[in-house]
Amino acid sequence: MTDDLKAVAAQCLAAAHDGSLDFPHIVQKLIAAGFESYALDFRRRTATYYVPDGDSVELTFAGDVVPVAPSFATDTIRAAIREAQAGGAGYTYAGFCEKVKAAGCAGYIVSFSGRRALYFGRTAETHVEHFPS
Repeated sequence: MTDDLKAVAAQCLAAAHDGSLDFPHIVQKLIAAGFESYALDFRRRTATYYVPDGDSVELTFAGDVVPVAPSFATDTIRAAIREAQAGGAGYTYAGFCEKVKAAGCAGYIVSFSGRRALYFGRTAETHVEHFPS
């Protein structure tokens, strides 16, 4: 993994947390750099960014005090995703993370070529969210 790619991944992770870029712009930036997907693990507080040749970079991020709930509440996770997609006043990525963790989301995987995100819980329950058209 080149230093330039690592820097793009780090910039995108920071931008998600500080709110300087929204999800569509982060996706565009990662794709333009050559990434094909990324995975976020709330329990380990890591984000791993992958390029097509199998190389990856793992970054850590500061966590909050909300633990991952034991039960996976799909409807609550869907509602948090809809709120994120709407990007209304008061939306923050940190708030999104708190909501989905409280709803049992242990992490998610984003596939750019698959145009979807797969959210998973502690018991391997999942919810697949396709990118909006």
